[in-house]
Amino acid sequence: MTPKDIPMVADRKASLPKVYGDTPSFLGTTVLDSKALVNGYDVIVAGVPWEGTVTWGTFSGCELSPKTIRHASARYGGFLPEYELDLFDYLKIGDMGDVPVNPNDELATMKNVYEAMGKVYENHSIPFVLGGDHSFTPEIIRALSDNIDGNIGVIHFDAHLDNSRAFGGDKFPRCGPIHRIAQIEKVRTRSIVHIGIRGPRNSSSQFAYAQSMGARIFAINEIRKRGIDDVISEAIDIAHQDTKYVLVTICSDCIDAGFNPGGPADFNGLMPHELLPSLQRIGASGIAGLDYVEVYPNQDPQGFSSHLASWALIYALSGMASVKKGSSGISGDGCRGFGSE
Repeated sequence: MTPKDIPMVADRKASLPKVYGDTPSFLGTTVLDSKALVNGYDVIVAGVPWEGTVTWGTFSGCELSPKTIRHASARYGGFLPEYELDLFDYLKIGDMGDVPVNPNDELATMKNVYEAMGKVYENHSIPFVLGGDHSFTPEIIRALSDNIDGNIGVIHFDAHLDNSRAFGGDKFPRCGPIHRIAQIEKVRTRSIVHIGIRGPRNSSSQFAYAQSMGARIFAINEIRKRGIDDVISEAIDIAHQDTKYVLVTICSDCIDAGFNPGGPADFNGLMPHELLPSLQRIGASGIAGLDYVEVYPNQDPQGFSSHLASWALIYALSGMASVKKGSSGISGDGCRGFGSE
């Protein structure tokens, strides 16, 4: 057996390194000590098994998804025949396990996310983060902001604008990360891009707020009319305009509910064949981090949404790898977008 045979290897899952219990690392990558990260990794994967306030129903179980996404990823390797590229030929990737969370203390949990992401950026690596709910994304961007000079753009895939200023007494609601992100000084609000917005779980006040800050909203009807390729080209341009760094945040409900059984019941969404190539292109354009949030394993016993999340990360990583294709291979010096700065 050679690395080029992966993933078509018998009993591969059992042979993969474990981050805890029987949970394999993402794509079988090297398990890293989160307290003593080793230099030279282009991308470091982390989980945030956090469920805060739920905006509908009583609970969603999304704190389980870092585990289910890692288990799903054991099925896959890094080769995509449609791009004739194996991402592991060009990227060095590790998995630092999960960020500690405190179910009784949301502030402490957010502090833990911020500090963990700070360690990744201090290591000149790029974080790929498995949620959890959407509330922790601002902590990734705060950590990025404190480790760089220059402005930050944001590409946000979601059915919802997620810019609520408040939700009851919760200071960190999953419906409000974009509001908190917009308060970060280095974030250029005119380089915040929403993709896939649709449906009756958005309010007119949220829409007006997004417009007032100058964010670009690509609602689903515009995507259907123009086509996803044209929209993504403009989204990349906007996110990179007058910025040096771009972070990508993906809520599972950007995808139509028919293809996202482990997610919110939001219909008329993007198709996987629209999201995945888009992430490959965005990864190639240069990104400084990515998260994938709001997978609800309890309502998806076959794990389809966890598999889709794994695919999404693989396609984004493939785009990042394509930047290095033709070079001397794995350099471990970070990627276009952060580490090589």
